[in-house]
Amino acid sequence: MARARLAKERPASTSGQPADRRRPLHFAAFLLLADAALVALIIAFVPYTKIDWDAYMSQVDAFREGETDYTKIEGDTGPLVYPAGFLYVYSAIKFLTAGQVFPAQILFGVLYLVNLSLVLLLYVKTEVLPWWALGLLCLSKRVHSIFVLRLFNDCVAMTLLHAAMVLIVYHKWYLGLIIFSGAVSVKMNVLLFAPSLFLLMLKAMSIKGVFLALLGAAGVQVLLGIPFLLSHPVEYISRAFNLGRVFLHFWSVNFKFVPEKYFVSKELAIGLLIFHLTTLMVFAHYKWFKHEGGLFHFVHSRFRDAASIQQLISCKPRQSILSKEHIVTVMFVGNFIGIVCARSLHYQFYSWYFYSLPFLLWRTQFPTVVRIILFVAVELCWNVYPSTAYSSLLLFFVHLVILFGLWSSPAEYPYVDKKDKADSKESGKAM
Repeated sequence: MARARLAKERPASTSGQPADRRRPLHFAAFLLLADAALVALIIAFVPYTKIDWDAYMSQVDAFREGETDYTKIEGDTGPLVYPAGFLYVYSAIKFLTAGQVFPAQILFGVLYLVNLSLVLLLYVKTEVLPWWALGLLCLSKRVHSIFVLRLFNDCVAMTLLHAAMVLIVYHKWYLGLIIFSGAVSVKMNVLLFAPSLFLLMLKAMSIKGVFLALLGAAGVQVLLGIPFLLSHPVEYISRAFNLGRVFLHFWSVNFKFVPEKYFVSKELAIGLLIFHLTTLMVFAHYKWFKHEGGLFHFVHSRFRDAASIQQLISCKPRQSILSKEHIVTVMFVGNFIGIVCARSLHYQFYSWYFYSLPFLLWRTQFPTVVRIILFVAVELCWNVYPSTAYSSLLLFFVHLVILFGLWSSPAEYPYVDKKDKADSKESGKAM
C-alpha cells in the first residue's frame, strides 16, 4: 500500500509518457541557463565581501613555502583547521587566479553550476519532486552568496559530495567512496553523511567489498596527508580532524536562543551527540531497514545465512541493488539529522543541506503549501544577519517539524524491482 501511495503521489514524469519524462530534463536545462545568467549578474554587480579568502591564501602560501607543521600554518582568522585536501584545492585555485578575487569568483561561479548540475541529476533520476519544484534549488540568496561572494571551502566539499552521490546512485561504490573521501579532505562536515553511507554499503555490498571501499577511502586521506604525517603527524591529526571545536556563540544561526554559558557547555555537546546517535539508530532500524525486518534482524540474517566464514565475507545480501530514491533518501536524511543536532551552524554551513531541502520536504506527507512555507521559513532564517534568538528558535522549530514529517512518512521500498534491473545495469554502463 505504501508503494502504491508513493507511485500515486509521484509527478507526471513517472507516467511513462516520453513527453512527461522529458519535461524535468528540459526544465533542469532551463534552470541551469537562467542561473548561469544570475550568477554572472551577481559577480558583475554585487560587491564582494572578504571573510576567509585572505586567510585561505595565507595558509596556502605557508604550505607552498614548505611548512608542514599545522600549528604554524595560520591566517588572519586563526589556525588552519581543515584536512590536507583543502590546501591542495586552494593551492590550485591560487595558481589559476594568482590569488585575485574576481577570477576566483568566476571559477566559483562555474563550480556553482557544476554543483547545481549534479544536484539536478539526482533529483531528475529519483523523480521525487514534481518538475516545477526543481526551481526551488535556484532560489536561495544565501547559497548564491556562499558560492560566488564568499568563496568558502564548503562549496568545494559539497560539490565533491554530490559528485560522489551521483556515482553511488549509479552503483559505482568504490569510485564514489574515493570522491567522498576527497570531499572529507576539504572539509569534515561531509562526515555527517558517513553513517548513512556505511549502512547503504552494508545493504549493497559484501563485507569484503565494504572493507575494500573503506580501505580505498582511508588511502585517500593517507595519500593527501603524507607531507604532514611524515613530519608532524600529531599536529596534523589534532588540528585537521578536531571534532571537539567550540564555535563562537555570536555566529550561531541555529542555537542563538540558548544562553552562551549553556551553549559552550559540555553538557549540551554530549546531549546533542546522544540525540544524534539515537535518532540515527531509530531511523535506521524502523525506516531504512524496515523492509529487512529492522537493522538488527538484517545484521543477524547476514550471519545466519552464511554457511562459512568465506561466504560471510564474500557474499552480498540476497537483494543488493538499491533504488536511486532509497540511496538519496538515506543520505539526505542522515545528513539532516546531523544538521538538526549540530551545536552551531554558521552562515556558510547552509550549503551543507540546502540542496537536500526540497527532496526532504517532498519525502514528507505534508501538503504542498506547507512544504513551500517550511522551505521559505528556512531560507528567511538563514538570511537574518546577525541571527537572533527568535530567528534561531524558528529555524530549530522548522527543522524539528521537517524531521517529524520524515519520521511519519512511509518508508520507500529500497530495492530495484526485477523488471528494472536491466535498466539499472544499462545506466551503470553508461556511467
